[in-house]
Amino acid sequence: MKAAVVQFPGSNCDRDMAVALEASGADVQIVWHKDNGLPDGIDLVAIPGGFSFGDYLRCGAIAANSPVCRAIVDHAERGGYVLGVCNGFQVLTETGLLPGALLRNAGLKYICRTVGLKVETSASAYTEGYTAGSEIGVPIAHHDGNYFADDDVVTRLQGEDRVAFTYTDNPNGSRADIAGILSENRRVLGMMPHPERAFEESHGNTDGQRLFAGLMGQLASA
Repeated sequence: MKAAVVQFPGSNCDRDMAVALEASGADVQIVWHKDNGLPDGIDLVAIPGGFSFGDYLRCGAIAANSPVCRAIVDHAERGGYVLGVCNGFQVLTETGLLPGALLRNAGLKYICRTVGLKVETSASAYTEGYTAGSEIGVPIAHHDGNYFADDDVVTRLQGEDRVAFTYTDNPNGSRADIAGILSENRRVLGMMPHPERAFEESHGNTDGQRLFAGLMGQLASA
C-alpha cells in the first residue's frame, strides 16, 4: 500500500504520521504542497496536523488552495482514500471534500490532552478495527477544533452513519460532540484527535493503532 504524507509550511505532525503509516506496513512518500500531482500508484493521502501557513486567514484555507490540494481532490473524486487529522481536517473542509467548518474552541483556549472518544461506526476502512459504541482515548492539540455545520448537515451526517467519532466529554464545543466525520463514499475521514500520537507503547496509549491497522487491511484486500 502506497501512502503520501503532505507537507505544508507549518506542518508539524508529518513525521509522526509517516512513522505510524510505515509501522503499519505502508510505503510512504512525502509530498510538498507546491507539487502539482501525487506520485503514481498512491492509495492513501494523509494530511497531517500542524499550523499550515501559520493559520493565517482561516485554519487550512491557504493550504486548501495549494497546487497539491487540486490533485488530492482529484484523487478523492476518483475514489482514493484521504485521511486528514487536526489541521488536515480543517484543510478537508476548506477544499469541500468534507462538509462543515472548524471554529475557535468554545473556551477560546488551546487544548492539548488525551480525550475520550466514542466510536460511532465500524462501517469504514478507518474504523473497522474498532467496535461501534466502544470508547478509546486519543490526544487532541488544537485551538480551532470546534466542529460546526447547520442542522441539516448534522442530521444528514448522523442519518447516513457518517459520524466516525464523537467526544465523550466535549472539550471544544463541537456540534453533536462530533470529533470526526466521513465523506459520502466513506473513503475520506477528517478528525481532530491525533491517532498517530496514540500508536506506540511509548506514547502511553495505543488506541490509535487500530485505525491504521484496519485501513491497511482494507486496502490490502481491495
